[in-house]
Amino acid sequence: MLFNFANVLIFIIVGCLFVILNLTVSRLLHTKLFSGEKYIPYECGEDPIGDTRIKFNTRFYVIALIFLIFDVEVVFLLPWAVVFRELGLFAFLEMLVFIAILLVGLAYVWAKGDLEWIRSTQLEIQSFQREESYDN
Repeated sequence: MLFNFANVLIFIIVGCLFVILNLTVSRLLHTKLFSGEKYIPYECGEDPIGDTRIKFNTRFYVIALIFLIFDVEVVFLLPWAVVFRELGLFAFLEMLVFIAILLVGLAYVWAKGDLEWIRSTQLEIQSFQREESYDN
């Protein structure tokens, strides 16, 4: 019994020593040629213009995350659909509850206005006022 734990301990020790050895060798062998260009943010080969810390609209990322969430949830429907006939009525009711939860989430996101690519001016003003209150 203890021999099994000893194998795991030896494996962990060898792994840690391997990491430490590689970090030490890379520290000793790397070149120390630093220039000002290495500290410039790199963006697809383009030279940066202006300050890199600017505020940008995150609407695209919100829509992408919402799509990803619903896309992953729909993947759960495929295994259920494959064995639908063997599962019976209880599994059908469970999937109806699951789809109802997804629809409630979709209604919430829709009502919140996160699916609108171009928001109304009133929503933009409210969002800006919230950001201002957070900054103060």
